[in-house]
Amino acid sequence: MDLLPTPVTQAGRDGLAALLAKPHTAVIGLDFDGTLAPIVADPEQARAHPDAVPALTTLAPKVASVAVVTGRPADVAVRHGGFAGVPGLEHLVVLGHYGAERWDAATGTVTAPPPHPGVAAVRAELPGLLDRVGAGHGTWIEEKGRAVAVHTRRADNPQAAFEALRDPLADLATRHGLIVEPGRLVLELRPPGMDKGVALLDHARTTRAECVVYAGDDLGDLPAYAAIDKLRSDGIPGLLICSGSTEVTELAERADMVVDGPEGVVALLRALAAHMA
Repeated sequence: MDLLPTPVTQAGRDGLAALLAKPHTAVIGLDFDGTLAPIVADPEQARAHPDAVPALTTLAPKVASVAVVTGRPADVAVRHGGFAGVPGLEHLVVLGHYGAERWDAATGTVTAPPPHPGVAAVRAELPGLLDRVGAGHGTWIEEKGRAVAVHTRRADNPQAAFEALRDPLADLATRHGLIVEPGRLVLELRPPGMDKGVALLDHARTTRAECVVYAGDDLGDLPAYAAIDKLRSDGIPGLLICSGSTEVTELAERADMVVDGPEGVVALLRALAAHMA
């Protein structure tokens, strides 16, 4: 049996106790990249940790819902996660594009609103902007359907390229009614009005959750952390988990529990399932 870590905060200990006592009333929220899947140079090659789906099939039947909350398109996360058609994952949903899309395992379908027109405009202007800024060899554009992302991980100096692009991309996004979501050597231009916190709160309220857990690794997960804080202020226990990395430290500083990347997340999911009433 995997060891169940003890949260470092009292609020986290209260959240863990509530989860273990009444798991059938709990929502487990999980980021995908960096949390269920290791970070890789090419996002198209990202796949869930090989033990993630087995761990989830053990955990999911014991809770009200498991929600994968990701900036990726929902169908991409489903495909890269291997979530479709898996016995035991009937209570799993994928909230893609920060909650703008929803894939439900019970139906196998994706629901979503029409795309924001600013995304197409930004997509058309991005190559010229990167040339003008001199972003450098290795900087590249990821097409995400309802968003566009610029990655610097393959650049000669990834952090310098990231910093050089912050302001130009922010200006471009603003002109077309979008926002910039920074991450681990990636800047994503996407529509406003939805983030992981909004998505998590909405799902928690829809499922009438009495406890909410969230695990993430990147800056885009901070709104989900804020959502847990909001739920706690409303009397609903919660547990904040950080999939630890050296690239982003903000989540670890706020988390109730830090584990060692996706492998640590998978071990924690197994331990939670084993200790549930």
